[in-house]
Amino acid sequence: MILPISLTIAGACALLHIWLSVRVSQMRRLHKVSVGDGDNPQVRNRMRAHGNFAENVPIFLVLLALVEVGVGSEFWLWIVAILFVVARVLHPYGMDRPGANVFRLLGILGSWLVLLGLGAYAIILAYTQDRPGEPRQAPSIAPRAEKSR
Repeated sequence: MILPISLTIAGACALLHIWLSVRVSQMRRLHKVSVGDGDNPQVRNRMRAHGNFAENVPIFLVLLALVEVGVGSEFWLWIVAILFVVARVLHPYGMDRPGANVFRLLGILGSWLVLLGLGAYAIILAYTQDRPGEPRQAPSIAPRAEKSR
């Protein structure tokens, strides 16, 4: 089974992960820091933006794939996935700026709200319906009738 939303977003997240890694490497080179953050706040912020991405993306991709299996490739799921990716792009820009700022706030809130909504939907989906609008079928314990040829 191909999951086009999950595969597309996982691919985009892999590219973002590389982009964030390159940003950390650039900052390390600039400040001549081989390992760790060298007690440099700019290097530390880039590392945290990369780490935060690595902490949040796996659970999102698992939820996305499982919900896509449950409901199919619906348009609203594309919107949710794209919102998450946009939030994950905004966050590192916010981490490059001092103090609280709109990029960091939108990155954090966007990520959290998508995770909260998708997580809640996944739980509801698991216990209420096989597909939205269709009642869950109770498993039958009666023996199946054999098909005649």
